[in-house]
Amino acid sequence: MTEVSAREAEVLAALAGGRSNAQIARRLHISVRTVESHVSSLLRKYGVADRRELAGLADQPDFNVQAGPGTTFVGRENEQTELLAALASNRLVSLLGPGGVGKTRLALRVAAEIGGSYPYGGAFVDLVPVRPGFVVAAVAEALGVREQPPQTVVEALLERLRRGRTLLVLDNCEHLVDEVGDLVARILERAPDTAVLVTSRERIGVAGERPVQLGPLALGSEAEQLFRDRVALVAPELAADVAARLCAALDGMPLAIELAAARAGSLGPDGLLAALDDRLRLVTGGRGPSERHHSLAQVIGWSYDLLDDAERDLFRRLAVFAGGFDLDAAVALSPAGRTEVSDLLGRLTDKSLLHRTQLDHTSRWRMLETVRAFARDELDQRAEYDAVAALHLAWAASTAERLEARLEQGEDWQSEFDLVNADLRAAVRRPQAHRLARRLAHLTFARKRFVEAREHYLTAAAQAEDAAQLYDDLRDAADAALAIADARHAFELMMRAAAEADRPDAAAYAVSIVNRYDPGPVPDDRGAGLIPDDVDSVAVRIARAWVARTDLTLAETAVEAARQANDPLDLMNALDVYSVALANAGRLADARRTAEERLDLAATLPDHEPRAVAEIVDAFHVASTTAVAVGDLDEALRLARVTDDPVHGHPYITAPRKIRAFALSGLFAEAVEAAEVMWTGWRAAGCPPRAWMASSAATAALAHGLLGTGQDAVWQARALEIARVGDAAESPVLVATATFVDARLALQRLDGGFDGSQEAGKVVERAFADFPEPWWAPYARAAGAELAAATGDPDAERYLALAVSENAWSDAVLQRARGRLTGDRAALTEAAARFERIGARFEHAYTLTLLSHR
Repeated sequence: MTEVSAREAEVLAALAGGRSNAQIARRLHISVRTVESHVSSLLRKYGVADRRELAGLADQPDFNVQAGPGTTFVGRENEQTELLAALASNRLVSLLGPGGVGKTRLALRVAAEIGGSYPYGGAFVDLVPVRPGFVVAAVAEALGVREQPPQTVVEALLERLRRGRTLLVLDNCEHLVDEVGDLVARILERAPDTAVLVTSRERIGVAGERPVQLGPLALGSEAEQLFRDRVALVAPELAADVAARLCAALDGMPLAIELAAARAGSLGPDGLLAALDDRLRLVTGGRGPSERHHSLAQVIGWSYDLLDDAERDLFRRLAVFAGGFDLDAAVALSPAGRTEVSDLLGRLTDKSLLHRTQLDHTSRWRMLETVRAFARDELDQRAEYDAVAALHLAWAASTAERLEARLEQGEDWQSEFDLVNADLRAAVRRPQAHRLARRLAHLTFARKRFVEAREHYLTAAAQAEDAAQLYDDLRDAADAALAIADARHAFELMMRAAAEADRPDAAAYAVSIVNRYDPGPVPDDRGAGLIPDDVDSVAVRIARAWVARTDLTLAETAVEAARQANDPLDLMNALDVYSVALANAGRLADARRTAEERLDLAATLPDHEPRAVAEIVDAFHVASTTAVAVGDLDEALRLARVTDDPVHGHPYITAPRKIRAFALSGLFAEAVEAAEVMWTGWRAAGCPPRAWMASSAATAALAHGLLGTGQDAVWQARALEIARVGDAAESPVLVATATFVDARLALQRLDGGFDGSQEAGKVVERAFADFPEPWWAPYARAAGAELAAATGDPDAERYLALAVSENAWSDAVLQRARGRLTGDRAALTEAAARFERIGARFEHAYTLTLLSHR
């Protein structure tokens, strides 16, 4: 950890806000010269090039290591030197050796020593409780990387690691070698400033891996010192010569020595040596599950044989826990009473077979992986595993039920869920775990891990006992997919529900998805053929309204049916199609009021239920869309900055509404920044089909064009790439926005002295074509009408009349166009006032410039 003074820490924190030296000086009540001195010192200490990079460090965590056991670290000077040298010249170093040889202790010590050399921090990730398929999630969690679905977790993790020099320690990788190897290979390729230290019993097999072998402690010095240190805690009178004999018999293995020392007080020297003679066998070095801890198995087995029957029974049972556990969890697996289990846990801890930690006044225990593996083998050999696993499943189900109740009651549940999550994940893979799978999915969804939640719902679906359960599981999985804008998968899941769960409403909901969320190519009949003819449910009425889309009567019928059914989710869906029908009828103000009703209704829905969250997320999106459609820029800005959206902070679900609002409001720098976030996030996620984002890329082109960065053509091309078309006219969701941007930038070039009258005429013609979507039509037509007026088009008056709409921004543009056409300063003055009232900063200033030239 880099050492800085208290004042330097204050300056570093102030830099994170992007403040100048003068601003920092005023904030801290010191001179500018003093600030300059501290900044120079910080640049030197952190080894970075400029204050911008230094400001980025203020938000980075220091290297995050677990505290090691509260005992002395003995020996290993030579190994420590070798490991430090290896890390100095290699980005991937693997510390290798048998279980219990002390790899973790040494890795912790070295990481703590060199952590300050990695200004972007890092993390120590214990993979012991991690099951296959969750390595990336564990590393991301340790680094504080939040899920940004549907961007994969690994892409979000790599994005974090690319920021700068980072140290990652992956501990106990042997049970996940392939998965760890795949992740590390990607890190080495994609995050060039990240170093990885791995501890494992075998190499992970990645190119460039530098192995450092860790053997037993040196006999005659380090091994005996370790034994003496540990035995002094329980039997300080033990003869020194016993240490040499014991350590030699135990091959100098640190864990074996510590286990022996823990029993010294009760067995004495003769008992220790007799037990060794009876139990220790030579190391074979074999591979495979039964030989995984071959040398240590003998040591742990010797310790195990010294336990009484009650201790052995609980010891074996605790092996089913994938992570740590508390007293209640241990009691749930044992036939013994709570008091006896508590006593047994204390005795097993005293004998170094369990490790205890204290968390918020609650004790938690865990086994070392080597010890747990031995206990699991014993459980299997006695054919006890199935019975204990059933108890573990019952405990997991009960725990999930209790946590779900706390979630629904608004009580704290997250911290305990994070502690037991590894065990819930392990238990859900067992047969007859349907109810647990649903609850785990719900809790995971509420934790905003939407992609993982969807998979748990699908796990539940695989164990569904009847059609009703199957429908609920698939419906929730579909809505979890919708929360992260994966409409294609949501549609497929609902079609599966229609086929396998025999639910006509599932097909109707699938039709709603096709028409609402643009999951890809839309059927020619917009899904009409999927709607059952012999059903007249609320869902079916809504689906028919979506297929018609512009039929106000059908939409009103759907809304009325949903109100009578008193189902808020159906009502949200029905109001959505109603707002679309209103907008297509030119009633943008009514569409806006309908969207506001949806937003009010969304505030009453539970933000932890997939079905509700899918509607809440859409309500925010449509509220922003309709606010823009009527030119309510203040509301569009408010919605761009809200933090109570369930997917707040997502790079390309929430960023588009920011880009649109910022660009129209003249906040171009913020629009450009949000656009980069959106583009980077979308690309990092593998460019999933999200055509509805294309209009935001087009408005980013507008911001660049009006700023004069020269990047407007780049962003127009990006809009086409997102829409997956070669021309904007081919995209229903892009054509109006792209036409508006073309018209507004053509006007800008014209006023800048560029003779583009021929180009302008073509743009004007496009601006008055029929647009498939109504939301951006007022902008395209108003901008086209003004372009016609500015170029002296003989049909300018007709265009001005045709462009009238229920849009405040459009009204101001048309007023300015009339002033251009007639030379009326009063009209230009009124236009400037209108732009000022709606918060269109650039257009207001632009109009004042026109006035000054009249």
